[in-house]
Amino acid sequence: MPKHKIYSMAFAKVYPLYIQKAERKNRIKEEVDQIIFWLTGYDKEGLQKQLDQENDFETFFSQAPAINPNASLIKGVVCGVRVEEVEDPLMQKIRYLDKLIDELAKGKALEKILRQ
Repeated sequence: MPKHKIYSMAFAKVYPLYIQKAERKNRIKEEVDQIIFWLTGYDKEGLQKQLDQENDFETFFSQAPAINPNASLIKGVVCGVRVEEVEDPLMQKIRYLDKLIDELAKGKALEKILRQ
């Protein structure tokens, strides 16, 4: 089965779109970063390295220090797909991130978004 085209898309190309989506709803870049740090285990330097290297989504998630064990608590629909039912592990991680950014843009409190 061919790989989904998002897997080979540069994370650095999508990252500004996440920020724009959040900022349109009066949220800030640092909140987007905090979501990424929580989900992937990257820190500021690790995220910047991924952006500088223009790694694709597959590499971005495969090099992530640790996917948060509470990521399985992320539920809901994004792009018409229920994230908890996505079978492909990589696609599920991408959808988790999309869902968290959606929740941020919808005004949800960061503490609730991060499932703390």
